[in-house]
Amino acid sequence: MRLDKYLKVSRIIKRRTIAKEACASGRVSINDKVAKAGTVVSEGDTIEIKFANQILRAKIINISEHVTKESAKEMYEMISGKEDKE
Repeated sequence: MRLDKYLKVSRIIKRRTIAKEACASGRVSINDKVAKAGTVVSEGDTIEIKFANQILRAKIINISEHVTKESAKEMYEMISGKEDKE
């Protein structure tokens, strides 16, 4: 699955366009490498997102095309940072 779609489906970032913008500006990395929106993510990858005043780190646990809002949090494990960011 593409990085921007994963960020949207998992609800780490609420909108895919915002996920694309974050990737384009170099604020998103996978396994310590800056990633583009089209980068394919895999289970076990670590995502790091630099927001204005904090850094969010999450490990990908599950990749699903469609999930409910309640089960979206089961797609990743927070390493550091806060949930419900945009």
